Amino acid sequence: MYRFAIESLLQWKEKENRKPLLLMGARQVGKTWLMKEFGKKYYDKVAKFESIL
Repeated sequence: MYRFAIESLLQWKEKENRKPLLLMGARQVGKTWLMKEFGKKYYDKVAKFESIL
């Protein structure tokens, strides 16, 4: 499955002076899947932190 949001994440990854990534949005729209997929494809190691607001 390909999502156009991955393109935005790749642009963030390529920035030299990037800030930490915070992914926010509505429930059940694929945020967790997107981050897991992005991490698997483009990084060797990934850490996941969750916050309950």
